[in-house]
Amino acid sequence: MNKRGLLLILGWVLSAQLCFAQHNDTIVFNNQTIISNTTDSSTLFKKRLSLVTKLQTLGYGGSLLALNQAWYANYPRSSFHFYNDGGEWLKMDKVGHAYTAYQLSRIGHTSWQWAGASPKKAILYASLTGIGYQTIIETLDGFSSQWGWSWNDMAANTLGTGIWASQQWAWGTQKIRLKFSAHYNKYTDPQLEARTNQYFGSFLPERLLKDYNAQTYWLSANVHSFLPQTPAPKWLNIAIGYGAENMFGGYKNSWTTSTAFIDRPDIKRYSQWYLSLDVDFEKIPTKSKAVKSLLFVLNAIKFPAPTLLLSNGKISSQWLYY
Repeated sequence: MNKRGLLLILGWVLSAQLCFAQHNDTIVFNNQTIISNTTDSSTLFKKRLSLVTKLQTLGYGGSLLALNQAWYANYPRSSFHFYNDGGEWLKMDKVGHAYTAYQLSRIGHTSWQWAGASPKKAILYASLTGIGYQTIIETLDGFSSQWGWSWNDMAANTLGTGIWASQQWAWGTQKIRLKFSAHYNKYTDPQLEARTNQYFGSFLPERLLKDYNAQTYWLSANVHSFLPQTPAPKWLNIAIGYGAENMFGGYKNSWTTSTAFIDRPDIKRYSQWYLSLDVDFEKIPTKSKAVKSLLFVLNAIKFPAPTLLLSNGKISSQWLYY
């Protein structure tokens, strides 16, 4: 599994943890009840701040250690250096960077808001969370001989956090959300299937998080937020997506196996654009704290819906794209 997949999993796990904290009155940490419905208001926010600090320190710090062991330890170290990867994967990895920074900022804001930070401070702290964590990852890349510090990655990280922070600052809410969807690709060409298993993994979860050919990233705008007079449901969104196909290497479709060098210039790499309906899960009314937590986590994912596709200059459609 690649770093992007690990970061996506981290974001969703922290979403669930922090939403649980936000929507529950009794919190147990390290086998001790530190916040309950009997905690007086004068100490409540101090304890919440302590909890958020501990959760983020353990979550982000622990994930960095795990990532270092699971990923960077397998490749030689080097002196700090730069690497220009702006043309790789038809920009899909850059969109993934922006998405991850957006989600980490969104998660961080929920926690700092719950801890009692003022609106401006919550936005600031969340922005630092979103871009700061990925800056550490980029620094680790800079000391790895396999990669290097990428200014393109940092620009994408900044864009993702900026999309979140600018909306939160201007509107106090997210009218446009960054979302993710993925599907499983299986190839009839044995050579391509073997390459996919080798490079993207053979198991479903690994494929969904690692195969750029199977991923779509979305800008999902809430209709009611921009057109409050419309009779559309408050949860209805319109989404524009970006994806790419036929990528079996970073820049071109050639690779080396244990027995041969394979070059497939006959496979055309191309980008795709999508127009679809979506759901803003957090605008679905509910009184259940557990359901609210679930809806917060689900809002990182694009809802399957009828979709128009623009690919290779041609428009097509799917009744249910996911």
